[in-house]
Amino acid sequence: MLKNKVAIVTGASSGLGSVLAEELAKAGAHLALFARREGKLAEVAERCRALGARVVTVVGDVTEVEDCKHLVAEAVAEFGQVDYLMANAGISMWARFEEIEDVAVFGKLMETNYLGVVNGVHAVLPELKKTRGMIVAISSIQGKIGVPLHTGYVASKHAVLGFFEALRMELDGSGVDILTVLPHWLRGTDLRQSALGKDGGTLGESSRKHSKESITLEDCSVAILKAMKKRKRELVIPWKLRVLPWLNLLNPKIVAWLVKGKVTEQDK
Repeated sequence: MLKNKVAIVTGASSGLGSVLAEELAKAGAHLALFARREGKLAEVAERCRALGARVVTVVGDVTEVEDCKHLVAEAVAEFGQVDYLMANAGISMWARFEEIEDVAVFGKLMETNYLGVVNGVHAVLPELKKTRGMIVAISSIQGKIGVPLHTGYVASKHAVLGFFEALRMELDGSGVDILTVLPHWLRGTDLRQSALGKDGGTLGESSRKHSKESITLEDCSVAILKAMKKRKRELVIPWKLRVLPWLNLLNPKIVAWLVKGKVTEQDK
């Protein structure tokens, strides 16, 4: 189903974006890879070409409207169409709200995690309508559940889910589907190292360990491709997290206790 389809992948230079690109290449898709780091992006592109994919790379930033327009133009020029937008680029945070030294950090998070998605979708939507394609938005379970030390990140992911709930209604009958992906913590990313701290800078290397319940990038990517093929609306990884939003409606105190406990383990 993905053979000879064209997928744009944002945030493709590392982490989930790079692994998603490789899994799409294995499935026979052609790729337009987008990220800020040219060297890392080139390395991912070569791995995808070795798997048989045609690849075009575009260096840019999802927060720049013109960069997103250029990305789509390059993809269409190279392949003639776009079938999927993998909206993956994002940044995180790790800081208590009351300790944040400059609330501009919230603007950075919204600009990348929310407006970066909006910019990409707005640029590519006319092309997706032509192919009856799909938007795959890599969000987070934190788009539905609050998590301490992540106030700005949680807010940005709530915004993403709200945006897509409304957009789905507008696109009803257009043939364009939207898959929102809500994973748990992922192993093998630099999301934590690049997360914003209380001073607005990145945290860098940390002694914190990933939760034993975190999932691998490969498992996450395979699950995403399966959901794409089935044109699913939402994917929660791992599956047991599906109960959290419902439990939060019934007994938010229990959910708060569970979440705070897990974050405390991560924060040691």
